[in-house]
Amino acid sequence: MAVQSLYRRYRPRRFDELKGQEHVVRALRNAVINHREGQAYLFSGPRGTGKTSTARILAKVLNCESPEEGEPCGICNSCGSIDSGNSYDVLELDAASNNGVENMRDLIERSSLGNPGRHRVFILDEVHMLSKAAEAALLKTLEEPPPHVVFVLATTDPQKVSETIRSRTQHLQFHLLPLHDLEEHVRWVIKDANLKVSEDAIAHVLVQGGGSARDTLSALELIAAGGGEVGEQMSSDEFIEAISEQDPARALAATAFSIQQGNDPRSLTEEIVRHLRECFLSIMAPELVQLPEQRATIVADQARKLGASTLVRSIEVLGESLIEMRHAPDARLLLEVSLVKLTNQTLGGDIAAIIGRLERLEAGVVRTADATGPVAKPVPVNPATGKVQVGGKARMPQANTPAPVAQPAVATPAPAPAPAQPTKPSEPASDSQVVAKWPEVLTGLKPFVRALYSAVTPQSCNDTTLSLAAPNEMHMKKALEHVPVVVTQLETVTGRTLAIEFSVDKDATSPTGRNARPKVQETEISDEVDRSEIVDAPNKAMPSAMDQLTKAFPGSQVIDQAKKK
Repeated sequence: MAVQSLYRRYRPRRFDELKGQEHVVRALRNAVINHREGQAYLFSGPRGTGKTSTARILAKVLNCESPEEGEPCGICNSCGSIDSGNSYDVLELDAASNNGVENMRDLIERSSLGNPGRHRVFILDEVHMLSKAAEAALLKTLEEPPPHVVFVLATTDPQKVSETIRSRTQHLQFHLLPLHDLEEHVRWVIKDANLKVSEDAIAHVLVQGGGSARDTLSALELIAAGGGEVGEQMSSDEFIEAISEQDPARALAATAFSIQQGNDPRSLTEEIVRHLRECFLSIMAPELVQLPEQRATIVADQARKLGASTLVRSIEVLGESLIEMRHAPDARLLLEVSLVKLTNQTLGGDIAAIIGRLERLEAGVVRTADATGPVAKPVPVNPATGKVQVGGKARMPQANTPAPVAQPAVATPAPAPAPAQPTKPSEPASDSQVVAKWPEVLTGLKPFVRALYSAVTPQSCNDTTLSLAAPNEMHMKKALEHVPVVVTQLETVTGRTLAIEFSVDKDATSPTGRNARPKVQETEISDEVDRSEIVDAPNKAMPSAMDQLTKAFPGSQVIDQAKKK
């Protein structure tokens, strides 16, 4: 006799045994307690999240002889028959293989028959596989079923279920289990079943399960059958590192090793895409990453190396390969070509590849020359102009080229000496000396700051503060942004640390101030211009348009169309 699988052995039989579906449990339990159970339910969600198990629990509690707080007792005849699968109160039908009109007619006829329990529950699994005609045949009965009938429709793809059916059901959505709930459940199963599984194997099982309780227990059973240790296999980290380091050979070697270990190219591609998704989430929404803490740290570091644009492009390229693999004669070739595109971005000319290269340059990921290698010589500079010589870099001796023969030295004009930096005085300057040395302070500033403060006038200086006057409010606000630089230069020139206080120069802003534009008087113009020399412009009539046309086209004849008619 075959041993019962772990996912069947540990299938939930009560609402409180369901993991990660508290919202569904709360809704169904309250409906049973308050006697407000619906006539039709639609359970949707990924595979292995407990849709069919929940439907069986609901059927048990609706027919239980002594329910307690919305939970089945589990010991009465009705509960026992439903658990063993021979109850007349529950009819479970696979809509994938019974999707015709005749099957729905048979189901409708059975719904009108009596049954031993209080309710008769029809469970239709994969209801999205029903044909259009079968959906139409079921629709009327689903809308107005007999009082003792409850329909439970389960599907992994609710979008394919028609709107008319969805509108007649109470739709409950099942979610993938959180990682901590799934890990707790796996450890409990290992302890209860007396399995010997290593910590690395548990982590591998949780990753393989992907949030599905059934898939996780199936992977656990396979690991336990193999001795509790994870066999030798290529980690998806190898592919991520190959993309990060732009190493096509490393990616191809990892692909070859994985396929030699028995991995299918399509499943391997899906695993890499899942890993890339975790990296993408660690950048965009770290709270959504469903990984152990140590593993989440590794994935976050990989995501920072790759960057968001590279991650998006990698997911898109591998996703397109998954679509093409359905009809490709060699799926491995598609995977290898995609990995080469991702590990050698010079082969990609699309916008995403260019953005990825720019992102890698900004992040400093691109390999640089070894620090112990030959130091690059500076490009020759023309001493007369101080600019780089045109073609100077091309004339520099390369590392593998012999050095040119030394030529006799030719006298060249010496470059202009650099301006001497002001030295800090031995004694601090007095208040009057600080004001007097203001031009010297300006000399040591950067060009932009020097130009900004050239329009500023020193007013006075005391023990702690230097008062400056700006020409207007806007100029003062801009000058305040560079006060620290000016204070440092002021300390270097005067030997004193002073605060700078700004004010607006009222004389500069007034119409008669020193910055006001001088008004040109009429007397000045009359003195400079001799009116006797002023003559009138020639009164020459402008030629008409007809004259200009005749001159432009000599020998032509102008015909008036209006007179001709």
